[in-house]
Amino acid sequence: MIRFMNSKLTTRNFLIALHDTLATALAVLISFFLRFEGSALETRLPTLLWILPPFLIFSIIVCYFSGLTTTKWRFVSLPDVFNIIRTATILTVALVVLDYVYVSLNISDRFFLGKITIILYWFLEVFFLSASRFAYRYFRFTRTQNKARIGDAAPALLIGLAADAEIVLRAFESGAIKQLRPIGILSPSAADRGQLIRRTPVLGGVDDLKEVVDDFTKRGISIKRIVMTPSAFEAGVPSDSILLEARKLGLIASRLPSLEAGETPHLKPVAVEDLLLRPSNKIDYSRLENLVRNKAIIVTGGGGSIGSEICDRVVTFGAARLLIIENSEPALYAVQEALLARQTSATIEGRVADIRDRARIHRLMQEFKPNIVFHAAALKHVPILERDWSEGVKTNIFGSINIADAAAASGADAMVMISTDKAVEPVSMLGLTKRFAELYCQALDRDLAERTSGKLPMRLISVRFGNVLASNGSVVPKFKSQIEAGGPVTVTHPDMVRYFMTIREACDLVITAATHALSPARSDVSVYVLDMGQPVRIVELAERLIQLSGLRVGHDIDIVYSGIRPGERLNEILFTGQEPTIDIGIAGVMAAKPNESSMAALRNWIDVLGRAIADDERGVVKATLNEAVPEFHAPASE
Repeated sequence: MIRFMNSKLTTRNFLIALHDTLATALAVLISFFLRFEGSALETRLPTLLWILPPFLIFSIIVCYFSGLTTTKWRFVSLPDVFNIIRTATILTVALVVLDYVYVSLNISDRFFLGKITIILYWFLEVFFLSASRFAYRYFRFTRTQNKARIGDAAPALLIGLAADAEIVLRAFESGAIKQLRPIGILSPSAADRGQLIRRTPVLGGVDDLKEVVDDFTKRGISIKRIVMTPSAFEAGVPSDSILLEARKLGLIASRLPSLEAGETPHLKPVAVEDLLLRPSNKIDYSRLENLVRNKAIIVTGGGGSIGSEICDRVVTFGAARLLIIENSEPALYAVQEALLARQTSATIEGRVADIRDRARIHRLMQEFKPNIVFHAAALKHVPILERDWSEGVKTNIFGSINIADAAAASGADAMVMISTDKAVEPVSMLGLTKRFAELYCQALDRDLAERTSGKLPMRLISVRFGNVLASNGSVVPKFKSQIEAGGPVTVTHPDMVRYFMTIREACDLVITAATHALSPARSDVSVYVLDMGQPVRIVELAERLIQLSGLRVGHDIDIVYSGIRPGERLNEILFTGQEPTIDIGIAGVMAAKPNESSMAALRNWIDVLGRAIADDERGVVKATLNEAVPEFHAPASE
């Protein structure tokens, strides 16, 4: 009710109110004239005309607070029918009270309208309130279809279950999706076939794409596009075969992203990344919204692929304020422009800052007073950090320490550090520096819990995940550019395997881990690992990318092996032997109790590292890190 009282009325709303008032008047008058005739009509008519105006005023109020006045007719649907029935019922009850209590006792010595008139009124009221709305809806629908036929809208087939296809069809009818005209559906479910979904037929299964396209071509209709819904990417559906067939037929392939997070229906190009994974983990978006809504959030490294996606997600889930910390001015500008273009209600700020600058980071956090800090800023390229090792220590260790200390000093509820599976029994400088940062966050988390009394302590957690598809510098964009250049595709080793997940899935599960850490029943879990399914052989990934590009391995594009680079290993692992895993009851997220060091020992190592970095003593740095992370396995060449 409050929502409608706060809504801004427009000329359209007043016209709707006028329509509903006239509909109510007609329903009363017609039911009255159908019920009475002759002298009975003549004697009752003056009384009816006397009681009708206040009843119509009451009907305006009921329609307004029922939402009929502020509901757009072009989107009228089954819930609106129920609302109309409810409104008609309220008005009918009011008419009963008016007749049986007021009129019969004060004006007439008998029932004025009677049961039959009132029952007629209810049916006529529902009809008059519904008819115009659905007529207008049908007019907009036919106009949209006619525009698509005579315009340049491309005939399209929808791929997926009927429930998903119905979302596309509704978006097409409302104008949210344009430039295509759905003329058929291919469903993986046999139960859907032969059915009509919003007047669009289910023509067959997903394997029938070529036959359906050829059939339309014979009838003079040239299919131009396919739209793959989320169910087209589920387990058991040959999504890669569909895309390959579409490319052979010269069809443009688009996809409808998942709408579980409340996003507006829109189409995006089908990326090869969509076809490389197991089905995505089901995300409980209500958990994420409850965590983020109306909160002040800081994201470090917000201009990177992971950081920018976290920014997008926290804005989607209702953050009140967002501060983006980024040391690249172009990246900061790009992510701010993208977020501001969404016309969100969140206050979005950006600051150029280096997380190594301890004083500036503390100052920014003290001014902003965040509730949650997502720390995504890092140096992450393994071969580069093997060469420029000191930069990795400065950013990944000292930068993370600065963020953790500043977040604690500013009174934040939580800091979430984005870590990596390479931090488990590390063999590279990337894994080593990330593991040290994990140790510091674990020690500070425990230290704050011991020192805090009378209130819930701040939580500091680390979330590990593997390779993120389409992130900056990841293997898939590299392979795609090599394929576009005509090859060869370079793979380091035929037995190299990695875990993969999408950027969206990774970021949603990062926020999900934070919801567990901040739950009322807080545990001592501080390391979370995202469930990435089974690891993927990199050479198989390269072969599939070549095939999905319509080319043949070894004929059109060669695969060559370049050898394992410094800091790499064949297999990644998720937990150390000293980290007992815990089932936290959240799909897609695993956890472990920390294998931690004391804060006193960490501060001693930090002092030694600081002096060694200043003096450029790599041996001291490696020895200190090896003491802090004894599970580190240095490459044999060192």
